[in-house]
Amino acid sequence: MLCPFCGAEDTQVKDSRQSLDGRSVKRRRVCLKCNSRFNTYEKIEIRELTVIKKDGSRRPFDQQKIFNSINLAVRKRSIPLERVELLVDNIVKKIEKSGEAEITSGKIGEMIMEELAKLDDVAYVRFASVYHDFSEIRDFENFLNKIDKNKL
Repeated sequence: MLCPFCGAEDTQVKDSRQSLDGRSVKRRRVCLKCNSRFNTYEKIEIRELTVIKKDGSRRPFDQQKIFNSINLAVRKRSIPLERVELLVDNIVKKIEKSGEAEITSGKIGEMIMEELAKLDDVAYVRFASVYHDFSEIRDFENFLNKIDKNKL
């Protein structure tokens, strides 16, 4: 591993710690040339996953986009960042377990909707308004009525 400070190739691992979910390893390193310390993260990479967009175009899967969408939906709600990260991890695990090389953006959106419905009603409606492209107040009313009927 190259030192990010001096570029030397000779670095040494001082400590390794597994993440809580067991899916990554944090390594504390020291450069043997300049004695700088830095961290690296090792993560499992199974395969390249492609997302098929509504218009038919294909893009590489980006977990950060799921995080950004959920984070926007829960903005100004009392939901800790750790809970959002766990929710994203659950969605990514489901996608990885499917074993498919391609997934539609619609399927990802449905997974997000499912998880947000369990987490927070307001975040769920916020995400749904963008995901289902609500254009007028009637769209919100219809959606909220559908939610109420499903909860009864």
